[in-house]
Amino acid sequence: MISEVDLKHLRRCVELAEMAFDKGDEPFGSVLVSQEGEVLFEDHNHVAGGDHTQHPEFAIARWAAENMTPEARSQATVYTSGEHCPMCAAAHGWVGLGRIVYASSSEQLVQWLSELGVAPSRVRNLPIQDVIRDTEVAGPVPELAEQVRELHRKLHQK
Repeated sequence: MISEVDLKHLRRCVELAEMAFDKGDEPFGSVLVSQEGEVLFEDHNHVAGGDHTQHPEFAIARWAAENMTPEARSQATVYTSGEHCPMCAAAHGWVGLGRIVYASSSEQLVQWLSELGVAPSRVRNLPIQDVIRDTEVAGPVPELAEQVRELHRKLHQK
């Protein structure tokens, strides 16, 4: 279900998450890839300033809506270091993006943060499939999830 091409893009997502962490932000990174395999857009979290809607998956949805046809969006793949939150999953669904592949799941994130003593988010962590229908979803990837876990550990143990 996870190909070598998927792993390549997921590794980039983890690099982007590391960039976010290095800038003092929460470690999340995402990449939008066309059906032809072209990287169209990539970003990382920008929530450190207090605007918690500045997730890379949400930025991808906005960019795709402005720059891609509905058909191209439906055939594109969004890769991300962490499974979409409900806000980002809804944005993904509303603009009609295609497949989602993630390195670590929301369930894992909730468990990791709990183990670190971090209070639960005000927004419930839900699986993507509980927010949008008819979207192919793949993940997590254990070896990459461990890298993401380590970034969250470092962030919350500062």
